[in-house]
Amino acid sequence: MQQVVISGTGVFTPPYAISNDELVASFNAYVELYNAENADAIAAGTVEAKAPSSSAFITAASGIETRYVMDKEGILDPTRMCPRYAPRADDVPSMMAEMALDAATKALDMAGVEAADIDLIICAASNMERAYPAIGVEIQQVLGAGGFAFDMNVACSSATFGIQAASDMIRAGSVRRALVICPEITSGHLEWRDRDCHFIFGDVATAVVLEAAEAAQKPLFKLRSTRCATQFSNNIRNNMGFLRRAHDQMDDRRDMQFMQNGRKVFKEVLPLVSHHIAQHMEEEGLDATALKRLWLHQANKAMNDYIGKKVLGRVPEPGEQPNILQDYANTSSAGSIIAFAKHSDGMTAGDLGLICSFGAGYSVGSVVVEKV
Repeated sequence: MQQVVISGTGVFTPPYAISNDELVASFNAYVELYNAENADAIAAGTVEAKAPSSSAFITAASGIETRYVMDKEGILDPTRMCPRYAPRADDVPSMMAEMALDAATKALDMAGVEAADIDLIICAASNMERAYPAIGVEIQQVLGAGGFAFDMNVACSSATFGIQAASDMIRAGSVRRALVICPEITSGHLEWRDRDCHFIFGDVATAVVLEAAEAAQKPLFKLRSTRCATQFSNNIRNNMGFLRRAHDQMDDRRDMQFMQNGRKVFKEVLPLVSHHIAQHMEEEGLDATALKRLWLHQANKAMNDYIGKKVLGRVPEPGEQPNILQDYANTSSAGSIIAFAKHSDGMTAGDLGLICSFGAGYSVGSVVVEKV
């Protein structure tokens, strides 16, 4: 059985940033327009007035201070509140492939690996730009990789599930080198006119190079073990799909975008994730005190603080549970990988860390790594 190592990571950061203040100014302008246009209905009680947002509310609710996006102008237009992307011809690389290429190139450079040496690409993301051909296969082409590729969607856990799938193939000997890429254009599925969620997401792309240890030139971490689990829930949902055109309702339905029951998610996911990690550690014969770093899914600061304290049995020391949420917001599957890529320094050989994701499904994925 082959030993698997992580030898490279890459992060593509979009060109535009939106601060909470900018977002709130745009959202509140939209609220004023909406309430003015519906003044009579609001007065009659048939339509509910929309409430304004505030930067203080966003920070307190999430820990988010800013986010990166692929388009800023359309999102901040109070009459639109949605990104604006020009359509691309079929023979032009898709936006996801373009983002993925940047992140993958950085990861390959770090690993000292040529794209042609890659045997497997998994495009793991919560929202695919199209149904087919697979974005992963397109990335394979634009990157000049070998082998085969496919898409994987386990919402916010796509990266960790992709790492398990790729590492299992390497251990089995069917591939030697793999790229798990998460190009997340979450701004496209977010309802920017909804006060309860308009601040949550940001765009990004990440890439991780996995190799058989014997083939790796620059191993960074070896994979000790992986665990994945799912439990069905409707509390995080997006009903967009190809059957939409077959429905009698052809209007811009709210449920065709990101929807969540935040309070239920908070209440149900936290014990699920904490139990999953504890069980994973127990099965590996490891004590939580052995973990030097927790790279958690970047959904909500309060959730991460709870999980970190639950797992370690104490409040994490500065640097033990790094957050990138304040800078990138929730980037779905990419969040834990951004934290891993940007905050894996300072560890010495033999130190253990845990990459963990959780999200819609519900889904939970954990990866125990050891610094080489």
